[in-house]
Amino acid sequence: MMELKTDTSIEAMHAAGQVVGRALTAVRKAAAVGVTLLELDEVAREVLREAGATSPFLGYRPSFAPTPFPAVICASVNDAIVHGIPDRYRLRDGDLVSIDCGAVVDGWAGDSAISFTVGRARPADVTLIETAERALAAGIAAAVVGNRIGDIAHAVGTVCRTAGYGIMEDYGGHGIGRRMHEDPPVPNEGRPGRGLPLRHGMVLAIEPMLIAGGTDAYHAAPDGWTLRTNDGSRAAHTEHTVAITEAGPRILTER
Repeated sequence: MMELKTDTSIEAMHAAGQVVGRALTAVRKAAAVGVTLLELDEVAREVLREAGATSPFLGYRPSFAPTPFPAVICASVNDAIVHGIPDRYRLRDGDLVSIDCGAVVDGWAGDSAISFTVGRARPADVTLIETAERALAAGIAAAVVGNRIGDIAHAVGTVCRTAGYGIMEDYGGHGIGRRMHEDPPVPNEGRPGRGLPLRHGMVLAIEPMLIAGGTDAYHAAPDGWTLRTNDGSRAAHTEHTVAITEAGPRILTER
């Protein structure tokens, strides 16, 4: 069931979103050759602790998961698309890293993701990340009162497909509020003018996930969480929490 947020609630979600933005900024700054994914997770934990925030990721266990998620960030490297579990892997020169992070402040959640490279970037990775950011921007631009969910999906999907990238068919964005995942789902591909009408007070997490190989195929890794490309190609993931308002879309997770 979808809940329309009041302006006061949106301000509260903005506070949570700012914590997420600070955490992602800190993680990106700390990411360097030789740093482990567990160390990046600790960087994000410290930001949450300092803000008095909790993590909606830590201990989260949806129906597909064999175990509760053990970290406050998802850290997905190279061919990992989303949901990577931070471990002792040490970042290498040229790695493509996607970090997803959430925070809960006073009962309201924020959720955002970034992709970046470590050390010397491959030109193809730079283009992939830039395209993911353009897809996110297009989705946000379509998130206006009077449009529909399908307009967001179409905007994101058009950028991705035009550039020749694959899209995870079964994963996308979502509503967000007192829980990290709420209705409605926000696909990354769809038909314009279709789906739920966008109304003032809706808050959505819009999150393109691009597969460089151009196919939509992926699989779950043995840990039951990490989703990887079938062809071993690299992937990028970007996300913002966005409020739909009469004044236009408002990003709540600025960095």
